[in-house]
Amino acid sequence: MRITRVLGAALLALGLAAGPAAADSSPSPSASAGDDAPTQAGTSFRTAAEIEQGERATASGSTGDYLYWSFPADTGQRPTVKATVKLPAGHGAETWQLDVYDGLRRRQACQYGAQSRTAAPDAGSVELACVLRTVRGWSEPWANDPLPGTYYVRLTVVDLADSDLGQPVGAEVRVDSKDIGGAAAVDGSLGKPLVPGIAVKSAKETDGSKEAVLSSFGRDGWSSGWWSDRWVWTGIGGVLAALAGIGGYALTRGSGRPSRVPPGA
Repeated sequence: MRITRVLGAALLALGLAAGPAAADSSPSPSASAGDDAPTQAGTSFRTAAEIEQGERATASGSTGDYLYWSFPADTGQRPTVKATVKLPAGHGAETWQLDVYDGLRRRQACQYGAQSRTAAPDAGSVELACVLRTVRGWSEPWANDPLPGTYYVRLTVVDLADSDLGQPVGAEVRVDSKDIGGAAAVDGSLGKPLVPGIAVKSAKETDGSKEAVLSSFGRDGWSSGWWSDRWVWTGIGGVLAALAGIGGYALTRGSGRPSRVPPGA
């Protein structure tokens, strides 16, 4: 009975501890596209239009243009970038490509998705997608792992007939993320997220000079910090190990003094 009471109390405490943590680690619903969603795209990394995750951005351009957007991604997120290009009537075969770069402008590989696709002649649109790897909190300097900070999306045509060059097109881009959480957590963290102007801001904090204008992604407290649900599973493992130790001791210690031993011995 005592073992049953101990196990019941431990499991109750485990459930109370894991309940709020599991709720906190669930992904929040995506924000819907609002009136402030950008309707133009940049033409370079420096002029990339800023968008938020869950926001649908639109732009108009011409075949041959490079269209750029930027968005924030934090530790534990696995971003998915989707783009739709609306093509003009009477065009030939065209190949469009979607590329994603991190804050250091390193091209990031896609886990899966149609990153490059050829539109058949007279097709009304072409859809592209890129699912990135999970953003890590820390990485070796020589690695190409995705890190928290600003990410850039570049959309352009890579193969078309000369007669189709310069024709008007429309583009739609949307970024969503799945919260992977502790399953992809690593020890260590970045000192600063990879966002535009962060090095200038760090210099200002040390020498007291005038603060530079930063991207909206570089505000203080933007990164999620050291916490992840891996701490919850570590605690669960510790509690289960303690319960196993208590159960093993209770099973092996026996019922007390053997009956065959005389009372005075």
